[in-house]
Amino acid sequence: MEKGEGQGLKKINKYACACSIVASMISIIFGYDTGVMSGAMIFVKKEFNISDAKTEVLAGILNLCALVGSLSAGRTSDYIGRRYTIVIASIIFLLGSVVMGYGPSYAVLLVGRCIAGVGVGFALMIAPVYSAEVSSPSTRGFLTSLPEVGISIGILLGYLSNYIFSGLPLRLGWRIMLGIAAIPSLFLAICILRMPESPRWLIMKGRLGEAKEIMYKVSNDPEEAELRLREIKRAIGIDENCDDDSVRIPDSVKSQGEGIWKELLLKPTKSLRWILIAGVGIHFFEHATGIEAVILYSHKIFAKAGVHDHKHQILATCGVGLTKFSFIVLSTILIDRVGRRKLVLTSVSGMIVALTGLGTFLTLAEQSGGKLIWTLVLSIITTYSYVAFFNVGLAPVTWVYTAEIFPLRYRGLGVGIGVAVNRLMNATVSMTFLSMMSAMTIAGTFFMFAGISIIALIFFYYFLPETKGKSLEEMEALFTRNKGSKSNFVEIGKY
Repeated sequence: MEKGEGQGLKKINKYACACSIVASMISIIFGYDTGVMSGAMIFVKKEFNISDAKTEVLAGILNLCALVGSLSAGRTSDYIGRRYTIVIASIIFLLGSVVMGYGPSYAVLLVGRCIAGVGVGFALMIAPVYSAEVSSPSTRGFLTSLPEVGISIGILLGYLSNYIFSGLPLRLGWRIMLGIAAIPSLFLAICILRMPESPRWLIMKGRLGEAKEIMYKVSNDPEEAELRLREIKRAIGIDENCDDDSVRIPDSVKSQGEGIWKELLLKPTKSLRWILIAGVGIHFFEHATGIEAVILYSHKIFAKAGVHDHKHQILATCGVGLTKFSFIVLSTILIDRVGRRKLVLTSVSGMIVALTGLGTFLTLAEQSGGKLIWTLVLSIITTYSYVAFFNVGLAPVTWVYTAEIFPLRYRGLGVGIGVAVNRLMNATVSMTFLSMMSAMTIAGTFFMFAGISIIALIFFYYFLPETKGKSLEEMEALFTRNKGSKSNFVEIGKY
């Protein structure tokens, strides 16, 4: 499938693809946990008779706890490796699922969500980083977007679980929905041990012999493997011609964590500052534009539009999951052909139109009391359109982009910070949507998200250069291209 330079995709290395698929399984579990809570909340609220405020806390607490996981995962992955970090994420998910499935009270259910949230932070940080580090430059977009495909599969499975188990007795149905995720978590923890470690992490630890063996497996030919190895050595500060199985790594690289917080956050170089702004900004806008409101509360949207039966609300929500999955799959085909920049600009432009339309039709639906069929149909169509545009661009590009732009020394920490911001915004939307809906109506809330999307479009236009086809070691140079011009950011649209 890969043609030459500039002619589309080259052949995808099967071993690298298999590694990325296994790593992405952790994202399926996370996606399931997100999707299943959308329907489970309906039944949890009935059993425990909780208020909207407690419902918001239940929905958003997972993402607040993910802040801890994402910030811990960066350092953890630098110390013990990318592979074992995925194992830790799987075990944490397993524990969280068991506690939620038990859930004798609202408090215990919150504890389970918190445990699972830490696992979410680990998973969101490590899966795209691992996939990016085993991928060739020409297929990195496809392989690094597989975790996002995994999330979409998981969300769809969560919605289907809601529909399948909603007919069970109240005390049993939602507990099965939440607890069943423990099974794939255990399976993944075992399977992940058969995966190789990231060759870039091995080189960072001075284990060149092991890194070379793995790099030959994940590259399309020996020439590509040698080129990738030389670039990594050069970036770390090792002699490019060194072929020793082990080598002494410069203390500045080996120390990891000692001073890199200061270098990245307090005294970054111009290029590193730009990378940090781009990485944090794209994570901020991914959720500030409102996707979690649709994923978690789509049953509320459809209720306002005129769908009042719980079973029908859940069925319409399954359409959200199917749309998300379909367009994520499409994005994996496009991301290495079209490029990250064009895809995300097109995506956000479509989101603005869809959100404006959704706000308009929900306003009309509310004014009619949900009696106009055409406003109901158009509300559902614009909801699905928003999900489609989001998932064809902004969703996968966010994770691909941040996993590839940070230099190796700062990658774990940089991606961890980006994920922490991502989870903070996710939690903010999750835990305030019902309150905002009461304060400014559901239509007004989506008009607000449309306005934020316009700001996001401007930010992406000026701050995100194209990274398609570049090696990971070329990224820092890419973010210094305009050195000497009046502004690094004003002319970014040229690239």
